[in-house]
Amino acid sequence: MNALVLLSIILFFLMTFIGGLKGIKSFLAIFFNFGVLIVILFIMNDPNVNLIILTLAACIIIACINLFFINDINIKTKTAFLSTIITTVILLVFILLVTEKAMIQGFGEEEIRELNGFSLYIGIDFVKLGVSVIIMSTIAAIIDAAIAISSPMREIHYHNPTISRTDLFRSGLSIGRDIIGTSTNTLFFAFFGGYLAMFIWFKDTSYTLGGIVNSKIFSAEMITLLSAGIGVIIVIPITSWITALVLVGKEK
Repeated sequence: MNALVLLSIILFFLMTFIGGLKGIKSFLAIFFNFGVLIVILFIMNDPNVNLIILTLAACIIIACINLFFINDINIKTKTAFLSTIITTVILLVFILLVTEKAMIQGFGEEEIRELNGFSLYIGIDFVKLGVSVIIMSTIAAIIDAAIAISSPMREIHYHNPTISRTDLFRSGLSIGRDIIGTSTNTLFFAFFGGYLAMFIWFKDTSYTLGGIVNSKIFSAEMITLLSAGIGVIIVIPITSWITALVLVGKEK
């Protein structure tokens, strides 16, 4: 049996056994998200499409799948969804400015060697494409952080309905502080593990430390990593404030 099919079956049974109905939904959400990315990829080929608007639309769809499809429509998913969209818009403006200043759009020297026989004039704004890639790479981490805060805040309010809005907001910040370290480290090791072969290649080709840091491919991935970390941190106070505002009608 193909290893990919075998691993998919094992994952499905484990998610079903541990997560029940939500596990099945989570498994299906993987394919739904993959389908969204494939559709977006084909739409991007149209030079008349605004990539920024397309990216926002894709983020909204992905957020709906990962929040409403898996966890149903309720207070915690609604607040997490709103926090995710607000954070994404803020991060989008920030990344657009950083990408233009860092000049990381397009392909790096290492990638150009593999593309010498192809034309790079594809009629797409590579700056906006770079922004779209970074946003799509960070949306999952933002959604995960948002639901990780809104869900326990909902439980806190459920078991302590007399809690004030200020105290509930502080509880959300406290929860956020606990997940900052693990979230950012997850992003870092995902980056390092995915590009371990590239680091070995840099070493074998006698790249200096300055050459590695200033290479376009390394800089682009580090900006993606740092942007994801910034997005996770920004979503913490936003989610805490929105959730406290929704759950507590007025200041006690």
